[in-house]
Amino acid sequence: MEAPPELRQPPPPSQLNLDNLKSLKVLGKGAMGTVFLVHDQVSDPTASNPFALKVVEKSSIHNKLDADRRARWEIEVLTRLSNPNTHPFLPYLLGSLETSDFLAWAVPFCSGGDLNVLRYRQNDRVFSPAVIRFYVAEVVCALEHLHNMGLVYRDLKPENILIQQSGHVTLTDFDLSQSLTRPTIKSLLFSCEDPQGGLDHLNKKNKHRRNFTRWILLLPEDGNKKKRGLRKAKSARVSPVNRRKLSFSNGERSNSFVGTEEYVSPEVVRGDGHEFAVDWWALGILTYEMLYGTTPFKGKNRKETFRNVLMKPPEFLGKPNALTDLIGRLLEKDPTRRLGYQRGACEIKEHEFFNGVRWDLLTEVSRPPCIPSREEGEMTAAGGVDIRDYFEKMRAPPSMPPSPLPSPSSEWRRNVSLTEF
Repeated sequence: MEAPPELRQPPPPSQLNLDNLKSLKVLGKGAMGTVFLVHDQVSDPTASNPFALKVVEKSSIHNKLDADRRARWEIEVLTRLSNPNTHPFLPYLLGSLETSDFLAWAVPFCSGGDLNVLRYRQNDRVFSPAVIRFYVAEVVCALEHLHNMGLVYRDLKPENILIQQSGHVTLTDFDLSQSLTRPTIKSLLFSCEDPQGGLDHLNKKNKHRRNFTRWILLLPEDGNKKKRGLRKAKSARVSPVNRRKLSFSNGERSNSFVGTEEYVSPEVVRGDGHEFAVDWWALGILTYEMLYGTTPFKGKNRKETFRNVLMKPPEFLGKPNALTDLIGRLLEKDPTRRLGYQRGACEIKEHEFFNGVRWDLLTEVSRPPCIPSREEGEMTAAGGVDIRDYFEKMRAPPSMPPSPLPSPSSEWRRNVSLTEF
C-alpha cells in the first residue's frame, strides 16, 4: 500500500542534467512553458519513477524578462514549499536545470490529471456535495499553508488542482503567486479555535487510515435534490481520469492585475489592491463551478464578465442550503466582509457545510472519491523523445497552412493582466 502523503519525505532538490532526461509525453503547454512527463535515463532507465518537468525555452519568449522572472519565482516558491517539511496537498521541488536555451524544474507527477478533466467525466459534468466537500476541504488546507507562509496564490482554478496517485489533491503553477506581509491588524487571521484545524494535525502519523465515507459524519443534504447539481449523488465515488509583469516584493497588498477572467475578484477588477482574500473569492468560484458546471459571472465577453463580477449576485438553484451559503459568503464582493478575511481558513473550516469533517484525518483517507487507475500512472521508456528535439521540431516551419477551424484551446479560460485590460 502506498504511504500516506503526510509520511512521504521528499529527497533534497538535485541539479538535473538535460542530456539525461527523456520525455515520455507532453502533459501540457501554456503561455510560459511546456510540461513534460520525463524520466532520467541514467538513474531510472526503465522509467519506473517518471516526474513532471516544466521547461521554459528562453529564445521563444516574447517578453523574455517577464517570463524569466516568473519562472525563477516559481522555482523559489517550490523551494520554499520543500523546506523544511512538505505539505501533503502542495508540490515540492525535485530538481532544476538551466542551459543557454532552457530553464526547467521538476515536481512529482500527478497521474490523475486535473480537477477540470475529472469534472467533465462526471454525470452532468458536476460533483456531488459530498465530493465537493472533500476536494474543497483539501484546497482550503493548501491555501491555509500558503497564507501562513505569507504567499497569496492568485491562480486557483480547476486546471491548477491536480489529482495525485493517492487520490488527494495538489496545487500547481505558482508563477502568479506573490509574497505579502501577513497582516498584523487582524491578530486572529491564522489562529484557529478548532484544535483540529492546523497543519500539525494534518501531519500527525495516525495509525489507521480511513475510507472516504468514514472521513465525515454524513449529514442529510437539504434543498431541492431534484435540481441539477443539488441532488444527492447515488455514490460518493467519482469516475477516474483516463498566464504580465509581476512584482514579487513584499507588501501588505498587491495592485497587480493578474488571474483568470472568470475567477478575478472584484477588488482586482476595481484596482483597489488586494491581499489574501482574493484566494477565498476564487475558492467560491471554484466551488460554484464544481456544483453547477459553470462559473457564476461568465459573460459574452470580458467586459460583461467583469461587470458581472462587480455587480451581479451569484444565482443558485433550489432552496438555500449549507453549500450555497458557503459559496455566497465566499463571493462577497466587499473583501472585508468575505468569509476568511478576518481569521483566514479557520472561518471557512467552521462553516456549517464542513460540519462533521475531521480535518486531522484528511490525509488518512485511503479511498478518496477518485483513485487514478494504475494504468494511467504507468509509463514505459519506449517511444520517448529528446526534449531538445521536441523544441527543434516546434520551431520548424509547418508543411501545411494552418487549419481554419478554431483550436479547442481557444475555449479555455484566459489569464489577463493590466496591460491587456
